[in-house]
This record gives sequence, C-alpha cells and structure tokens, in this order.
Amino acid sequence: MRNWFIALLSLCAAGPAAARESGVRLPDIGSSASAIMTPQEQRAYGASMLHEMRSYTLVLDDPLLVDYLNALGYRLVAHSDKPEQAYTFFVVRDPAINAFAAPGGYIGVNAGLITTAVDEGEVAAVLAHEIAHISQNHLLRAFEDSQKASLPIALAMLGAMIASQGASGDGAEAAMVAGTSLIQQRQINFTRKDEIEADRVGIQTLARADFDPQYMASFFARMERALRPGAGDRGIPDLLRTHPVNTDRISDAKARADALAEEQKAARARSRSLPPVPPGYRLNPPRTDDLSPLPKLDTTVVTADANLYFLLMRERARVLAADQPSALIAYYTGNRREPGSVAAAAATYGHALALWRVGQGDKARELLEPLVAEAPGLLPYQLALAQAEAQSGRRTDSLNRYERLVANSPSNRAIVLAYAQTLIEDGKLASGRRAQDLLRPLMAEEIDDPEVYRVFARSAELAGDKIRAAEAYADVALLNGRLEDAMNQLRSLTERRDLDYYQRARVEARIAEVTPYVLELRRRGIKPRDQGYLAPAFSCRDSDSCASMSLRRNNPALQ
Repeated sequence: MRNWFIALLSLCAAGPAAARESGVRLPDIGSSASAIMTPQEQRAYGASMLHEMRSYTLVLDDPLLVDYLNALGYRLVAHSDKPEQAYTFFVVRDPAINAFAAPGGYIGVNAGLITTAVDEGEVAAVLAHEIAHISQNHLLRAFEDSQKASLPIALAMLGAMIASQGASGDGAEAAMVAGTSLIQQRQINFTRKDEIEADRVGIQTLARADFDPQYMASFFARMERALRPGAGDRGIPDLLRTHPVNTDRISDAKARADALAEEQKAARARSRSLPPVPPGYRLNPPRTDDLSPLPKLDTTVVTADANLYFLLMRERARVLAADQPSALIAYYTGNRREPGSVAAAAATYGHALALWRVGQGDKARELLEPLVAEAPGLLPYQLALAQAEAQSGRRTDSLNRYERLVANSPSNRAIVLAYAQTLIEDGKLASGRRAQDLLRPLMAEEIDDPEVYRVFARSAELAGDKIRAAEAYADVALLNGRLEDAMNQLRSLTERRDLDYYQRARVEARIAEVTPYVLELRRRGIKPRDQGYLAPAFSCRDSDSCASMSLRRNNPALQ
C-alpha cells in the first residue's frame, strides 16, 4: 500500500502539472492562473498534503535533517526569481530516488535521493529544479488546464485504494493502473516543455547561490546511466519517471552551465579589481551548522570540511529512513573507508546511528567519542553521543552534555527536542517540568512538527498538567491527519470543570476549526481509520489556518 500511495502523491502533486500542453508561455500579467488559488489556498493545499503523508508515516520529521534541508533550500530560494515565496522542504521516508513540488511552496525530497547523491551540489540541483517549478507557476498554470481531468482522476484513485484496503491488494493495484493510464500521456507532454524550463531557471539559481551550475547536468546524466540495456522497468529510478531526461536535455543543461561558469569566472576577475573589504566585514562567514566552543568540553574552534556536513546528513537520512537498521550495521562494517578521511568520518557516524537505533548504545558511544574529540564543534556528533550515553546507562554524562549544548544554542530545535526526550524517559515529575520549560519557547512559535507536540504532551503529563497534555495530544492527532481522534480529545476536555477561561476559549476555538472537516468526513461516510488522506491544512506555519495557535501566541497564561 505504501508504494502505491507514494506514487499517487506524485500524481496529485505533479499530475496536474502533467496536463500542461505545449504552447506559448504567457507573462503573469493577464494570466488567469493566479486566480485559480490564492496564496493562502496554495499553502493550505500543500499543508494538507504534508499531513496526509504523515498519516501514512511517510514523512521523516527529524529536526536536524529537516533544518539542514530547509537551510540548503532557502539558500537557493534567496537567489531564485521569487525569493519572497514561502517554502517548506521535507524529507520523504522512501528509498526511491525522487523529489516533487506541490502548491504553496511545499517540496518533498525522498531519503533515497539524498543517500544517492555524492555531493551537496547534486541535492541543491534537484531543489533548484523544484523551486523553479513553483517560481515559474508551472503547477498553477497546469492545474488551470487539468482541474476537470487529472485531479478528479487522482482523487478517485485514492478513494478506490482506501476502499480496497479491507479486501486485498489487487483492488489498489487495479485502481492505480487504471488512473495512471489516463494521466500518462499528459505527464509526457508536461515534461517536454516545463521540465526543460525548470532546468534552465534552476541552473541560474544554482549559479547565483554559488554552486557549480554543472551539478544539474551531471546528476541527471548519472541518473540516465541507470537506463542501461537490460535494466528493465524496475531499473528506472522514480526521478526519471517524473522527470524524464534524454541526451538533448542533458546537453542543453551542460551548455547553459558552461555559459554561466564563464560569467562567474569573469565576475570573479572583476571582483579582484575592486577596493579591499573594509575592516569588520567577512568575505567567508562561518557555517551556521558549526557550534561555538562548548563550555568545559573544548576550547578549540573546529571548522568542518565544506562537504562533511552534507555527508553526515546523508548517512543520517540513510539510517533514520531504514525499515531495518540492523541490516545497515553489516553495510557499514563491510564498507570501510580510508582512515582519517571525510568519508570515513561520515561512515563511522552512520554506523554509530545504526547501532543506537538497534539499542547498542555502548558500541555507538565507542565510535562517537573519537569523532567528538576530533571535531567537538559539530552538532550531529554531540547529539548522537548524548543519545548513546543515555542509552548505555551514562545518564548523568548525557544530561550534562545536553545542558552544555542548550547553553550554547537555547533555541535549537534538534537539541531541545532530543534533550526533552531524554529527560522524560525516567518518568519523574522534575524531569517533566524541565522538559516543559525547554519546549515551551518552541510551542510559542509557528511550528508544524507533531513530534514537538508529542514530547510536550508527555512532559506535561509527567509534570501533572493534564489539560495541556490533552491539548498537545489533540494537536498531534491534527498534524497527523486523525481528525476524529482530535475532535474526541478536544470534546472530552470541554467536560472538565477545572478549565479556566483561557483554556476553555482555546479548546473551543480549536473545536470550531476542526468541526466542519469532521462533519464533511462523516457525510461522506469516511471512517476514522481512513481520515488521513483528507487531512485539512492545520499548518501552524500559516497563522490564517491555525486560529488556536494565534490564541496560544497571544495568551499570557501560556507563556
């Protein structure tokens, strides 16, 4: 069911775009595409898709990995044609090599694409391509053409697949095959024009963001080599199904990249003739993923290799997205790298994460301690070691390490969430209160991370704050697309006599927000276990679609 659902999501997100027929590209002025969906509606559509995917556990909500992907994505967005556009980059828990864009600036990248890339620039090239689809209005203009065709087909397929879950897998497969045959030709027409335009715009974005513009051509050329004779249909990466390439397209990308490279070379030559930089300015600011020296841990500032952080995130994606992490232990053991190299450090880090995932904290700690000693300023090492220490029984060492990390970066979501998770594992009231204190600043922000709410709910339970715990559990259900569960939890809260004015107002506002969606689901006869695929846009990144979050931010009782 999972693979079919991923394919359907690609059709829902890219399928409307697949209906874009050939023709002259018109300027935005006078185009009716912008009237199809308002920016708020686009964000709501994208948020709905994200919650829908979460309901099927398809999203890898790891804060360290997600923050890295968003930092890389926004580096490109800042140099795109529409830098003011809001974007949300997320990781899909799937080994297939693919990526897709959806309305509202939502861009999903499969874990398989990250683990296949050999360099950060290759991931940046794919992101730049997807950003171009959005900045050039490909999705909206295509949706205008296909709103009476592809989208109903995709929704009908989705309904048929869910209806078939109670019987056998044949029904879902039949629905998928039938729907795909109706949309297939439209996809081919889409890729011949808009894909090339996304390539060209994306290459420009890469160059402006100071990436080698050749990354796009080289990555697609590497993917095309997967289509060697005898590979069969199963040998075709999903990226090539939704983004077909041929020699002409690769040649065009390479030629454009060559031209941009010459422009960059000329610009650097001109910059050498400019006056010197005034004192106090830095030509090369430090990477934001490097920590300042940790108090009482080390006094040496360590600057990571330019590509090391990407390699660490690549191995993190490989391990956290794996269904069977135990198999990765053999993978890392059998793939030794040159000692002292960047690749060896990344492989050791991945090996330690795999050991931690299967409960072998002692062995993970043994691998991580030399890495931390060599580069104490790298957050991935520090977090992994703190988690391994806690798992191996060295709880005091782990908590002390977390305290130093929080002192260094009090607002870092990855640190705060990992620390709070470790705190609540002992089940003590004091630990619950400390975890609440750590998480409360995150709760006051506009977040769309169900794990933050889940950990906060557990910490509130330990601290004896049952009302806040119940509210947070309802938020978890909402962000995971379980509307009926969320409604039941919220209604049970209103029956409590100990609710104060602010608490009751907050709960009732949330009920009012959810009720129309729940009633529509009931009208359609959709059972609670099937509600994930119609999850509405309860995105706390968008204040217009999250009324109760606005209450939370403006309620002094919650600060």
